Amino acid sequence: MSNAIEPSVKKTIWITGASSGIGEALVRALVGEGHFVIISGRNREALLKVQQLNPKLIRVLSCDVGDDASMAEAGTALREITDQLDTVIAGAGTCEYDDGLTLDIESYRRVFDANFFGVVNTLREALPLLTNARSPIFAAVGSLSSVVGFPRAEAYGASKAALQYFMDALRADTSQVPLRTVLIRPGFIDTPLTQENDFDMPFLMSPDEAAQRILAGLNGNKAVIDFPRRLSWPLRILGLLRPIWFGVCAPRMTRIKKLRKGA
Repeated sequence: MSNAIEPSVKKTIWITGASSGIGEALVRALVGEGHFVIISGRNREALLKVQQLNPKLIRVLSCDVGDDASMAEAGTALREITDQLDTVIAGAGTCEYDDGLTLDIESYRRVFDANFFGVVNTLREALPLLTNARSPIFAAVGSLSSVVGFPRAEAYGASKAALQYFMDALRADTSQVPLRTVLIRPGFIDTPLTQENDFDMPFLMSPDEAAQRILAGLNGNKAVIDFPRRLSWPLRILGLLRPIWFGVCAPRMTRIKKLRKGA
């Protein structure tokens, strides 16, 4: 480890998607508790601004989680910063809606690269350092959109559903080793990403409130952190009562009234 971390810090934590939104809010809260936080994202300038919160406890590691080569370089840099990770929060992600069933394969790939393969890349680079911790935690940010199928969210929802299965399988595979896995499924959070949405977002929460819910869940030994309950429980029920969702709710939400005719 070339740059020694001050021995007074409590835990060493790596957060991806840390330049804004939930990630940035988590950084503020964790640094306030005295943890050493390594922050990652594609926008280095934005990360440097976040680092100004506490330059002694925040280290910038810019990378693109969806790019294999970028993450391999990040892994090398990570091992130069620390030889141990207590917690990793894979929060990087993106959203692109499929308006009119265009089925633009490049759009789907971009979403899956960030939301699914980005988490796999993050775990791949972090796992050797997590195994050096006494009680390591690997957490990934999914979405309540994976509970039921939402109109226009074919790419986004599918990527989060794939992530959910990945985390379930990971939890099963690590049931006999000291690695705790946590799936975080928030509802609508007021971030730069959701600010582009053109529809109503019930129970919209601030990033700071979301960060507090996440940290409470991590400290409370939860395997799945769903919030807010006012949204998660109705969606869970509708996930069980699928005929109601697809027969009543979805028809009111979809914007597609007819399919495009072939040539």
